[in-house]
Amino acid sequence: MTRPAVRIAGTGSSPPERVLTNAELSRTVDTSEEWIVQRTGIVERRIAAPGDCPSDLGVRAARRALEEARVDPAEVDLILCANTLADQIFPGTSCFIQRTLGCTNSGALDVNAACTGFLYALHCAWGMIESGRHRNVLCIGTETLSRMTNWKDRTTCVLFGDGAGAVLLQASDKPGSAFLAGSLGADGNQAELVQSPGGGARIPPGKGDVDPATYTIQMDGRAVYKFAVNKFVELCERTAAQAGVGLGDVALLVPHQMNLRIIEAAAERLRFPKERILVNIQKYGNTSAASVPTAFDEAVREGRLRRGDLALLVAFGGGLTWGSLLLRY
Repeated sequence: MTRPAVRIAGTGSSPPERVLTNAELSRTVDTSEEWIVQRTGIVERRIAAPGDCPSDLGVRAARRALEEARVDPAEVDLILCANTLADQIFPGTSCFIQRTLGCTNSGALDVNAACTGFLYALHCAWGMIESGRHRNVLCIGTETLSRMTNWKDRTTCVLFGDGAGAVLLQASDKPGSAFLAGSLGADGNQAELVQSPGGGARIPPGKGDVDPATYTIQMDGRAVYKFAVNKFVELCERTAAQAGVGLGDVALLVPHQMNLRIIEAAAERLRFPKERILVNIQKYGNTSAASVPTAFDEAVREGRLRRGDLALLVAFGGGLTWGSLLLRY
């Protein structure tokens, strides 16, 4: 029996309206506009409205993807929602999205691989569609990292923003899958390099003798930088080789928007043209699991990615985790 192929049917994103500029941050923490741009490439980031949770942003992005695909919510078989800070401990954010969208016939599952979460969701959807068990899988990356940012720590508070992106994957009876090659990985030995230690079973919420910063994002920036550049290069070269294509055949590289310096350093080592890399970190900052789907949707809507083009997606995150995917849009 021939396995169904995977098709990208629709994309969507929903950046919050509130803009937080470097100038505003420099008035509340010991930093400057120039320092932030030089170290990160970020000019501004988006902050979710006080009443908005990850599910609210995710619903808006998902609706746009469904509208583009002309698929009714009741036709969705499965929702995979990548997020770091969920609406609540449980139920999963995906269940709240399912309820609001009206996906009455779908399963719902949260995926937490930090900034790599959306790549993990895509890989899961890929296998589920090719197995023949699902026809329409909605993959969402949605984050409100501003709620777990230490706004007194200048090394991390300048980095993060909120946002959401979504992609609807669909089974196709036509030959040739959109997904060509990719890989996932993790190294738990480096888990402490990017973490938020509080709020789980180890340090439960509300524990009175705990520093409040324990419940916020903590990161060893230098170690993460070195890891990300090396892994970025390795993933790109390995994934292209798996698919039997050269990096010169890739129309657009869509990386996780972690830090502009990381993207530029990896591109230089790969000798990959900067004009063929989607960079929007200057507008949104690091939106974790929402980063790649937001950038991918932007590429589609701005015409930087056209049907038949090859796109290479790469991401790295807490865990440490990493992932890649080469696809033909």
